[in-house]
Amino acid sequence: MASTAEVTAAERAIGELRRCVSALRDRYGEVTAVGRLVNDVERLALDLADVAALPPHRERRDEDVVEIPSAAYDERMWRGGDDEGVGGPRT
Repeated sequence: MASTAEVTAAERAIGELRRCVSALRDRYGEVTAVGRLVNDVERLALDLADVAALPPHRERRDEDVVEIPSAAYDERMWRGGDDEGVGGPRT
C-alpha cells in the first residue's frame, strides 16, 4: 500500500471521524441515523484503502494533448455522412 501525505492525512481524519461517531453511538444508541454514520465511516476507510493501493498517477504531458481547432470544418468533409441520431441523411 502506497503511503502519501494525503493518504496519511485522510487516515487521520477518518480515525477522528470514527471516534466522533463512536461518541454519538454512545450518546444516542443504535438508532438508524447513527448506524448509517458508522457504515459511512467504514465505507470511507475502505475507499481510502482502495485509493492508497492504486499505482501512481502518470502526469499528463503536452504530447498527450490533442488540439482541436475552433474553426468550422470544411462542409465537403461531411458529404455522404449520416446525421446519426437525427434521422439519417439530409435530402
